Amino acid sequence: MLIDAFGKCFAKDSTSIKAGVPKNTALGKTANEISEMVSCYASDGGVFYKQGDLVNAAASFAYGYGWLDAGKYLGYIEGDLSVLPIINEKISEALIEHLTEKTYRYQRMFTGALDAVTPSPDSETAMYCAAETIRKTAAAYLEAGEKNLPIDLINALTAFSYGYGWLDCGVRAGLFSIHGDRHLFTI
Repeated sequence: MLIDAFGKCFAKDSTSIKAGVPKNTALGKTANEISEMVSCYASDGGVFYKQGDLVNAAASFAYGYGWLDAGKYLGYIEGDLSVLPIINEKISEALIEHLTEKTYRYQRMFTGALDAVTPSPDSETAMYCAAETIRKTAAAYLEAGEKNLPIDLINALTAFSYGYGWLDCGVRAGLFSIHGDRHLFTI
């Protein structure tokens, strides 16, 4: 898939969000926060794309999809989970240094973020299982991204971004306690 098509799919999905919980509740507030994050990443990605920054565009679209899918998994947002596409676009030589730096920086940040959290809910609750699923999903995308290194940097970056979005959404939803660098999350 080309990054433009990826962005158009994400823009469509981000504008058709329906909350899966009542609006005037604590859950509704979290659903609204998730929706706002998804919308912001769709907008940011579109701006980056129009500026010719395919690296930040792809990362924004993937990160936003991570938020969206985690929100769906948790029931805050209605809908089926997405499938992170394979990006088949050749990144221009002018953007390779930027792509390399961002990919490896996201790998480091994402690794640090996974190490910085532990599930908050009691281990006997359904929400603990949800936190574990979020953590395992994030870890699986970290591993998937690392398997793409160093050859396929754009798909490594989108895997890191998507998984990181899942984890960040889980933190925002209150499923994790942060024991490390709080700046790694959008709280």
